[in-house]
Amino acid sequence: MGLFNRIFRFYYDGFRSMTVGKKLWLIIFIKLFVMFAVLKLFFFPNFLKTNFKTDKERGDYVLEQLTSPAKDTSKTKVVE
Repeated sequence: MGLFNRIFRFYYDGFRSMTVGKKLWLIIFIKLFVMFAVLKLFFFPNFLKTNFKTDKERGDYVLEQLTSPAKDTSKTKVVE
């Protein structure tokens, strides 16, 4: 019996005999679906697709953002 087969059997048998754990895993999968599918649709629009027409323009913008120097925030005043 190979190592992969033993590991698979271990988890398969453990999951099959769970009672409360199955409901908890279902809740976890529902939450992951909501986080990655639903929230992405409403809160994370495709910025590059909407603002640039070609892949070349998108690539140039990303390269510019990655290689441009950071803004100097050390000279900002702190209001007390």
